[in-house]
Amino acid sequence: MLEVNSRPAPEPDRSDFQTGLSIAEAARRTGVSVHTLRYYERAGLVVSAVGRTAAGRRRYQQLDLDWITICTKLRATGMPIRTIRRFAELISAGDGNEQERLALLEAHRADVTAKLTETQKNLELIDHKIDVYRSWLATGDASQLWAPRREAEAR
Repeated sequence: MLEVNSRPAPEPDRSDFQTGLSIAEAARRTGVSVHTLRYYERAGLVVSAVGRTAAGRRRYQQLDLDWITICTKLRATGMPIRTIRRFAELISAGDGNEQERLALLEAHRADVTAKLTETQKNLELIDHKIDVYRSWLATGDASQLWAPRREAEAR
């Protein structure tokens, strides 16, 4: 499981920025686009500044990749950008706000659980319709399946 240590990390050695991953490689490894990586940084979704070479090119470290993965999972489950930003701010602020972080994650979990419940109910309806269609098609007579007709066609 990915975890981000909220304790301030020692300032990285500048040589690490020369050996980190390029933005293209970071995009490939995280499965997001270069545009998304830049957006995450501009939108304040990163927990620490992405390193730069002397020429100003971004260099991503493993911590950056881990955090990007967390962000993509939160987005994939419907967490709004503003909430991810708030979560990143809390992590960046360090110790003392763990209760707020927990509350944020618990609220998101409740939202995801509610969506899963709704999706499960929708899936049950789809499964029922599949069973009906299979049954009618197995008998060779699908004429009884619902097929709405426009009033003009019914005359």
